[in-house]
Amino acid sequence: MKHNFGAGPGILPHEVFKQAAEAVLDFNGTGLSILEISHRSAEFEAVLDEAVKLVKELFEVPEGYSVLFLQGGASTQFALAPYNLLPEGGKAAYLDSGVWASKAIKEAKYFGETIVVATSKESNYTYIPKDFTIPADAAYFHITSNNTIYGTQLQEFFKSPIPMVCDMSSDIFSRKINVADFGLIYAGAQKNMGPAGVTLVIVKDSILGKTGRKIPAMFNYQTQIEGGSMYNTPPCFAILVSMLTLRWLKSKGGVEAIQKENEAKAKALYTEIDRNPLFKPVCVPEDRSHMNVCFVVENPEHEKPFLKYCEEKGIVGIKGHRSVGGFRASIYNALPITSVHVLIDAMQEFQEKNK
Repeated sequence: MKHNFGAGPGILPHEVFKQAAEAVLDFNGTGLSILEISHRSAEFEAVLDEAVKLVKELFEVPEGYSVLFLQGGASTQFALAPYNLLPEGGKAAYLDSGVWASKAIKEAKYFGETIVVATSKESNYTYIPKDFTIPADAAYFHITSNNTIYGTQLQEFFKSPIPMVCDMSSDIFSRKINVADFGLIYAGAQKNMGPAGVTLVIVKDSILGKTGRKIPAMFNYQTQIEGGSMYNTPPCFAILVSMLTLRWLKSKGGVEAIQKENEAKAKALYTEIDRNPLFKPVCVPEDRSHMNVCFVVENPEHEKPFLKYCEEKGIVGIKGHRSVGGFRASIYNALPITSVHVLIDAMQEFQEKNK
């Protein structure tokens, strides 16, 4: 058995894989594969409708918000957010808390003045900045809720005087949020929701159409809303898998239930990291991610042997990002706590072997 701690594409529920595999061969008894069925068919429209309904139900999305399933990954949203929200001659505010935030900042600069209200780059992003002022005259304030590379996460969201835009790619549906606190939420699916190829967008309708610029149809949120995420052929298979994953999440008790599981997994693993003298965390305790647990070895000579030991135990995907090194255990929604305990056991056994 493999214990998949990969950062993304991440682990998904085994039952979802089985259902998706069946749909590739014969989707809902149609005799056709989900890969070839028309996106305009009643069968696929039912999939998309259920996916949208589940997002609204699981996140308690209020009236006045639209839910979209788009292509291009979260990286495309780095450009689409300012394209749709930043007026000509206006400015946007960004919090720089990691690589993906800095890439979003770079894209925003193509569309107007972009202010970085705070950054933790000087510490290699080992914490999330908190002592700053959000400019009330900016069009929006952009944040990244979880930083996969560095293992930091916003445990509480800011109160913003302007529409808040959030990249939730790596912790979407992992905890309860108040959607009404945000103007725009976007997330690549391939961590907690589905496979790569589809991106979830939740946008407040009233903040759109105010830029004063003409936006090409494919890049215009309003066009996508009017087209019901089907202005062009959508990524049908990725949407199906996302729908199945959201259905699985609902069956487990929803976001509130999975949040308790995620907190238990994170607590168990961080407790071992803090206890075990061979390992140490890389970010400040108050900003520790419940999705991506990053840590290093005290003795660099132990890094490769520990990786090899984990491989022998069926533990995969824990090698840290090259900019941080060490290890990164991604404990997304579908990863069972039993896998976390396998990793903890490996850490304890490795300690015994290297006293």
